[in-house]
Amino acid sequence: MAVSPGAQASFDDLGTPLSEVSFCVVDLETTGGAETDAITEVGAVKVRGGEVLGEFQTLVNPRTHIPPLIAVLTGITNQMVAQAPPLSQVLPAFLSFAEGCVVVAHNAPFDVGFLRRACERLGYPTPRWSVVDTATLARTILLRDEVANCKLGTLARHFRSTVTPDHRALTDARATVQVLHGLMERVGNLGVHTVEDLQEFSRRVSPQRRAKRTWAADLPESPGVYLFVAEHDDQRHILYVGKSKNIRTRVRTYFTAAEKRTRMEEMVRLATGVEAVPCTTSLQADVTELRLISTHSPRYNRRSKFPHRVQWIKITEEAFPRLSVVREVRGDGATYFGPFSRRQSAEDVLLAIYDGFPIRQCTPRLSLAATASACALAGMGRCCAPCDGSISREDYREVVERVRSALAADARPAVAGVQHRLSRLVEQQRFEEAATIGRRLQTLARTGQRFHRVRSLASCPEIVAARREGPNWEIHVVRYGRLAAAGLSGPHEVPQAVARAVRDTAETVSPPLPPLPAATIEETERVADWLEQPGVRLIEITGDWMWPLHAVLDHGALVHHALGPAAPVPPAALPAAAVPAAPVRIAPGLARADPGVRQRPLG
Repeated sequence: MAVSPGAQASFDDLGTPLSEVSFCVVDLETTGGAETDAITEVGAVKVRGGEVLGEFQTLVNPRTHIPPLIAVLTGITNQMVAQAPPLSQVLPAFLSFAEGCVVVAHNAPFDVGFLRRACERLGYPTPRWSVVDTATLARTILLRDEVANCKLGTLARHFRSTVTPDHRALTDARATVQVLHGLMERVGNLGVHTVEDLQEFSRRVSPQRRAKRTWAADLPESPGVYLFVAEHDDQRHILYVGKSKNIRTRVRTYFTAAEKRTRMEEMVRLATGVEAVPCTTSLQADVTELRLISTHSPRYNRRSKFPHRVQWIKITEEAFPRLSVVREVRGDGATYFGPFSRRQSAEDVLLAIYDGFPIRQCTPRLSLAATASACALAGMGRCCAPCDGSISREDYREVVERVRSALAADARPAVAGVQHRLSRLVEQQRFEEAATIGRRLQTLARTGQRFHRVRSLASCPEIVAARREGPNWEIHVVRYGRLAAAGLSGPHEVPQAVARAVRDTAETVSPPLPPLPAATIEETERVADWLEQPGVRLIEITGDWMWPLHAVLDHGALVHHALGPAAPVPPAALPAAAVPAAPVRIAPGLARADPGVRQRPLG
């Protein structure tokens, strides 16, 4: 829903009115300015709506010597604090006094920092106070020709305070109260009416940006997607798409000092409104965000704008197949492996395959009838040279099948193929070359995990799964890796009945070209993230959700396998008929999904 820039919201929607805020104005005296120094006096004034509610003052025994210079400055001597209570007795009393208040101090990082370190040292929870710094606020509000500096004494004189600061805690706290009231009067006509406004004003949030905070007033407090839009000359532009578990709360942060990204400040300045797309679950919000970014390519979104800009490694279909890097998967019966977000990653995997298998690297289409001279790679033993007839078509196809198996079923032959070379490099202390091979194996392992994770979902016609989120069950229908429907089962509903209703109304999804899913790669990965979370229950599944057991190995296992002294005989050295079929492993944490429909109870 678009919110008009001129819409007016109540103070309850925007924050806490200043007249209803209890401020605890505090000042400390210490033995010095370093973090290791000790507190000698605490003074505080509690005030609300201009009325003083209470005062707090006590000397503190610092258990250390007070330097003469500090004693002269503050008038607090060693004799004065000798019988004073220690900080361990003063701190709990002050925390009780300041409870529920917005803490105010002049040069707040100094005073609040001492109090927080004291809490940590004495075992109290670190206070999560909202803090207002009158020094920072004065630097923002007052002009240089009004005050020479922003010291407490200077500001007290400027606002005609009835209390003169004298480096004693309670006196300085009383003077800070009057300075605070003077500063609040100055910003009242600038639209600063809440404590949140006051904090943002001190952080130099522009009035124009603060004024747009009303846009969040009517947004839902539920999971979903929000869109910043700009409408000019009857044209509507989507500037930015984001998601959140609480749309209203998240959108409000764009108009506060919490948002520090420069490009977001520019985006908010150009926007004319915000629209919300409520979602049933967080996963549905994730997916909706990706789809909207892909559709509109918003100017201020950097990620997920071009989901189809990926690359694949293809084993070509020709008399003597080769490896090729392509930009799309076609229904030509070829084998594809990927996807890769960067060309360099694809090149690394190509080189890893070339390191382990003597498959040809040249690009010309070779003829069965004519032969040609072999290249230098053949002389180096890195190509089996089908071009000059050194290997028959049938034997070359066995090499290609081993490459296909390494990509699609068992990654170990790719490692075994470089075992001798990698061991030799390590023995010769040629660690940089060994690290290059290791990086290629790592890229192969990482891409293999992504490939099989996506392909396993892309080949599964339907999964209906649920996961408890608080008192509710989140229910999702996934078809060929695409989120087809989402639902929520409340505490007093039967999850299986809700799941059946969600399934009956789910989107119809056609089978995609293998190994592609019916959605973008990123959407399928988000779905996989959710399905692999602890606590997910399968309600129904059609097809198999699994991948080959040895198709995915972590980098450490790959290198260990390559360097291990008891490395097995590489399958590449065995006849094709002697290589056993690769076993399979099921998606993490889930039971074997047999063909057909399988049900698991919710519990």
